[in-house]
Amino acid sequence: MSERPHLLLVEDEPAIRNPLQRYLERESYRVTAKADAAAARDALAGGAFALAILDIMMPGEDGLSLARSIREQGSLPILFLSARAEDVDRIVGLEMGADDYLTKPFNPRELLARIKAILRRAQPRASESPKTGMLHFERFTIDTTSQTLSDEDGPIELTSGDYRLLLAFAERPGRVLSRDQLLDLTKGREAGPFDRAIDNAVMRLRKKLGEDGNRLIKTVHGAGYSLAAEVSRA
Repeated sequence: MSERPHLLLVEDEPAIRNPLQRYLERESYRVTAKADAAAARDALAGGAFALAILDIMMPGEDGLSLARSIREQGSLPILFLSARAEDVDRIVGLEMGADDYLTKPFNPRELLARIKAILRRAQPRASESPKTGMLHFERFTIDTTSQTLSDEDGPIELTSGDYRLLLAFAERPGRVLSRDQLLDLTKGREAGPFDRAIDNAVMRLRKKLGEDGNRLIKTVHGAGYSLAAEVSRA
């Protein structure tokens, strides 16, 4: 029997945190529930988690700040909970590297479905062996083992989101990828009607590629984006 995924739930409202913890535990998850970011940091330092579920609006340090810290330390999947449904708040959360965003009030079954989708995307498919090695295009090299990018001048700093987006392009050179496809490849979720997260992520990635960014990552109007370069694997 496989080990139950361990979830970190950070929610300051006991009326939400406690029932949600019980519900997820009934669904065969291990759940560590904390009321604030400070307690969550202690839990992260002492345990291994499959997913962090973070309330955005909390007293003291908010969920966005906590997520930023988590992203600086690794690639732990993050799902945001928020009472704010504005598109700009959702986009900010996704741009910070969150894998999904759910607004309150929500149906626990919807949360459960999203958790399963994130965890499914986070695990390599049983039928696939992970592809490792070097991908080369123009003056750039992607090291898929260390998940880094470099050129002749040295390493180029990428966030985990930058890396996943670049890898999606590099593994499909010349192919036009829609926003929905890119969201699925990089986040494991579907795009909403006003979701601009991919557009903003592409803009950031182009900047990381410097003067070649706009030429290498082409906009195909009405269809999506593509990598305009030949890619070789070593």
